[in-house]
Amino acid sequence: MLIAGWVLYIGKDVFVPVFFGLVVVYVIVGLAQAMHRMPYLGCVLPLQVRYVLSVLLITLSLLVVVYLFVINKDRFLALAPQYQQSLLAAIQRLAVFLRIETEPTWTTLRQELFAQINIQRVLGSMLASVSSIIVSVMVVFLYATFLLVERRFFPQKMENISSDASRVAQIRAITSDINKRIGAYLALKTFISLFLGAISWVIMAFAGLEFAAFWAVLIAFLNYVPYIGSFLGVFFPVIMAIIQFEDASVILSVLLALVLVQFLIGNFLDPYVMGNSLNLSPFAILVSLAIWSELWGIAGAFLAVPITAVLAIIFSEFLSTRPIAVLLSRNGRL
Repeated sequence: MLIAGWVLYIGKDVFVPVFFGLVVVYVIVGLAQAMHRMPYLGCVLPLQVRYVLSVLLITLSLLVVVYLFVINKDRFLALAPQYQQSLLAAIQRLAVFLRIETEPTWTTLRQELFAQINIQRVLGSMLASVSSIIVSVMVVFLYATFLLVERRFFPQKMENISSDASRVAQIRAITSDINKRIGAYLALKTFISLFLGAISWVIMAFAGLEFAAFWAVLIAFLNYVPYIGSFLGVFFPVIMAIIQFEDASVILSVLLALVLVQFLIGNFLDPYVMGNSLNLSPFAILVSLAIWSELWGIAGAFLAVPITAVLAIIFSEFLSTRPIAVLLSRNGRL
């Protein structure tokens, strides 16, 4: 385990795009299967056409996210002076509430901030991160493309992987179970995330919160991260509400509404997804989230649940590792 953890840590630049490529393939195949189940249209479209449409739909979604980021960036820069004054007023109200003798100003805040942060290093790190994300997305799609091309040869590879028929059957059963569970999880989780993002957008738009569409997309993405994603999905919009609104009742209403939605979905829909599609213990999910986040950072947080589910399925097929799978399961039944 120590050697495997060390290899995963030092090789994260290689492994993370590969695993995300697998996730993209699962999404593409899931969309293609969903199109096949559509009345009239599904029977007419060939498999290759459905794959192309799935790739185009994913690409369009990414372009929408990029478009939202670009237009909101320009709008945020235009409204930055107004938000700067609102933020300073909020900080000063907090200072009065905490009975701080010296009322903070932007001059004193800048002095304190610059004394603690190397701005040149921060900017360089941000530029490097943006460049790294762009390169990683390209590599992920490259991996996904080759996996889709080779997907039709997988059954033949399974047949020739061993001369032992029982072992081939076991490997085929494990692979089928992994595909079924991970596919179901990603499909249900995507539906829940879209539903959560839509409800959150209605709440924020009704309250008049700026950049409501951008925050809704961010909330939908963060919902893939267990537990922490729900907290961050409330934290960022509420910070925006504190900056934008001076009325505490509006801020409190946004906070309570977003928390209520996250609570209802997190306590009713998410347990259904985790229990029925993955059969993972909430404690096991929390531990896996901590481990994979430590190994692979933010990418590990997104991939923690699918990877743990795959490991639990594999462990359940072998007598020596079956107790581990039982401990990882939700109810002890495999």
